[in-house]
Amino acid sequence: MKRQLAAHPVIFLICLLVVTGTGALTMGSVDVPPPVVGRILLRQLPLLEPWIQSDWTAAQATILLQIRLPRVLLAGAIGGGLAVAGVIFQGLLRNPLADPYIIGVSSGASLGAAIALIFLIPMGYMGFFVLPACAFVGALMSAYMVYRLGRIHGHIQPLQLLLAGVAIASVLTAIVSFLMVLRVQNLQDVYLWLMGSLSGRSWRHFYTASPYILGGFVASFWLARDLNILLLGEETAHSLGVDVQRLQKKALVLGSLLAAAAVSVSGVIGFVGLMVPHGVRLVVGPDHRKLLPLSFLSGAIFLIAADTAARTILSPVELPVGIITALAGGPFFLYLLRRSTT
Repeated sequence: MKRQLAAHPVIFLICLLVVTGTGALTMGSVDVPPPVVGRILLRQLPLLEPWIQSDWTAAQATILLQIRLPRVLLAGAIGGGLAVAGVIFQGLLRNPLADPYIIGVSSGASLGAAIALIFLIPMGYMGFFVLPACAFVGALMSAYMVYRLGRIHGHIQPLQLLLAGVAIASVLTAIVSFLMVLRVQNLQDVYLWLMGSLSGRSWRHFYTASPYILGGFVASFWLARDLNILLLGEETAHSLGVDVQRLQKKALVLGSLLAAAAVSVSGVIGFVGLMVPHGVRLVVGPDHRKLLPLSFLSGAIFLIAADTAARTILSPVELPVGIITALAGGPFFLYLLRRSTT
């Protein structure tokens, strides 16, 4: 009975994810009604293809399968990955303000990805898949610096860590801006990258990022039990048999991997890893065995909805999705900051 009750939020969020994704596929400059979306997708299955009549235009099929579908799937993967990274960093640092964007991990990943885009990929080094690797190195270095600066006398100081993250993120973002202005002729590309955008993303981007995100999500379950124990404090966790330093290293690597995979294909999208885990935690509690899957699904839903709003709210003009997440996340961050200091 308990397992059935625990499964209900997952089932609900999966249904909501399907509805949100279907809505995103229908919306745009070319109308593709939900029944047509369903038939086009079902026709891609070999066993069902002979039984479904193609009563749609070639333009509708191309737009759906080559433009909207990979973008929606990529938005879901990125949103889920950033949300899980937020859960990991918040559990590791025992701080609800921890988020890949706020503590500078996303900026580190952005710097690594920018170096790959500007210097390595044009020279033919390892092709497009060098992006996640460089972003991961940048994210890991940034996370390590913030962690070391925020740890005083063997204990993490939340305010110190937050200030260190903001400072490092500012410096790294400035370096990224400098590099891209030097090398990129179109300043609009710089703007879209720094604000976070899914414009023009294709199946190639999805295939690049999704293995790292899904792999990191699955691997995060191995940390759930120890992160639960770490909530009791480092000394208590150590007395209960948790190798705290080893756990911290694993969490830093895994959280950085998830953030880097997202940033490598979308640029810097902020506050997803802050809002989603906190909202889920208010509903289901601090148990990471529930937080991780529910945050992944909620993050996917949130970013798909945000990206749909970004590309339709001022159509035909498309906003960077980072603007939508910042408008939602900025006030939420100030609320958490004020509550944590009172």
